Amino acid sequence: MVRKIVRYPEPVLRAKCRPVTEVTPDIRALAADMLETMREANGVGLAAPQVAVDVQLAVIDVSHNPDCITFMKINGEKVEMPQHMPIVLMNPQLELGSAKEIGEEGCLSFPRLRGDIRRSSQIKVSYTDLDGKTVTVETDGLLARAFQHEIDHLNGILFIDRLNAVAKVSIKRKLARLMQEWEEDDE
Repeated sequence: MVRKIVRYPEPVLRAKCRPVTEVTPDIRALAADMLETMREANGVGLAAPQVAVDVQLAVIDVSHNPDCITFMKINGEKVEMPQHMPIVLMNPQLELGSAKEIGEEGCLSFPRLRGDIRRSSQIKVSYTDLDGKTVTVETDGLLARAFQHEIDHLNGILFIDRLNAVAKVSIKRKLARLMQEWEEDDE
């Protein structure tokens, strides 16, 4: 079922999400709904707070662009990325690499708004999957960026918070205009 994606400034987007303590049928249904919602919206990731649920659950799928990474390891083994998409992650723990890069990001909770965000170019993330197993992924490129973006959501951090000071000032007026448009869209 496609769920409504909440838009900024909904308070749930600033929530520090609760850990998932058990993989229940409701959690499985939420994950399935989130995948359907993300695909319907042409996104590469979606976090539970974006569908108004404050739990540490996110989904990612970058398989549409197999060249968006240079490597992916799962539990230390080199793998081909498309065979491991989509990813459903719960209770992630993120380790950031020291090298940084700037890349353009958008967010399904901020339609028609994009910005250049500085993030780690490589990451290592451990999370629980829907089978209750701990999975560790090491990667770079768009997948690393998507992990960082979605995990930020689970901690109440939005991509606009990561903009540099000059960009924050310049985006303020555009954001106000877009928020007015989003209200009109909902009417």
